[in-house]
Amino acid sequence: MTKGTGVPRTELDDSGRQLLDQLFDKWSLLVLAALCDRPRRFNELRQHLPAITPKSLTACLRRLERNGVIERVILSTEPVGVEYRISPLGRTLEAPLQTLLGWVHDHLDTINASRSHYDQGRADD
Repeated sequence: MTKGTGVPRTELDDSGRQLLDQLFDKWSLLVLAALCDRPRRFNELRQHLPAITPKSLTACLRRLERNGVIERVILSTEPVGVEYRISPLGRTLEAPLQTLLGWVHDHLDTINASRSHYDQGRADD
């Protein structure tokens, strides 16, 4: 059950499922983790996540901003700059995000072994 609502955690409407899909896409969690550390400009994020394309990073940042978990701040510099930072709402994701990323780090070798075992079994079919 979801805390305080009495609604089972597995029952989400389309909006909730869409949010989960957007938060758990290929790049969003890593972008959020980078922004939890400190605000960053676009190119800083690209350097921090070198495998992401500019197009994918732009789309990811727009989705995260639309969902209210990051903020896009226009800096009063010459030339004008833009910085992305975690929002107060996004900050509430920091602890679960760190737990999830820690879990991946701790168990990735086991998961990779499981994948190899599964793939070998499938190759024999």
